[in-house]
Amino acid sequence: MLRKLYDWVIAYSAKPSAPWALAVVSFAESSVFPVPPDVLQVPMTLARPDKAWRYAAIATIASVLGGLVGYAIGALLYDSVGKFLINLYGYGDKVEQFRAAYAHYGHWVILLKGLTPIPYKLVTITSGFADYNLFWFVVLSLITRGARFFILAALLHHFGPRAREFIEKRLGLVTLGLLAVVVLGLVAAVYLF
Repeated sequence: MLRKLYDWVIAYSAKPSAPWALAVVSFAESSVFPVPPDVLQVPMTLARPDKAWRYAAIATIASVLGGLVGYAIGALLYDSVGKFLINLYGYGDKVEQFRAAYAHYGHWVILLKGLTPIPYKLVTITSGFADYNLFWFVVLSLITRGARFFILAALLHHFGPRAREFIEKRLGLVTLGLLAVVVLGLVAAVYLF
C-alpha cells in the first residue's frame, strides 16, 4: 500500500496541477491542516528536480499567506476557532506560558519553530493571540519558512537522483524515519511550547 501511495504521489507530481496542490497544502498547514507541505514538496522535487526552486518558492509564499490566516484566527477568533485548534493539538494548558515567552522572545520563537517539524499553525495562531507585531511576523515567517523550504530544495536538487534511489529501495525505513521525526517534533513541542 505504501508503495502504491508513493508511486501515485510521484506520478501526480509531474502533473500541471501539482504546484496548486502544494500551494493549498502549504497554505492550509500554516493555519488549520495537520499535514506538512514536505509530503508533496519532496516527491515533486524528486520527480522534477529542475523545478526545485519554484516548488520552494510556492511553498514559502503559500505558507506565509496561510500564516496570516492563522494569525487572524489567533487575533480575532481565538476564543472559538483558535482555542479549539490549540486544544486539538494538546497545547491548551501551555498557551499562557507561550504568550508570556512571546513578550520577550517572540522573534526567536517564530524563527526557530518555523524551521522545526512542530506544527507551524501553533506559532501563527499564538502570534495573533499574543498580538505580536504583524509586520515582523510576516518578515520572520518569510525568513524561517523560506529557509526551511529552500534548504530542502537545495538538498533534494543536489542529492535528488541518489535520494530518490535510496527512498525507493528503502521506502518503509524512510517512512518510519519521517514518522519518527514528526513524533519527536510533537514531543519536543510539548516540552518547548
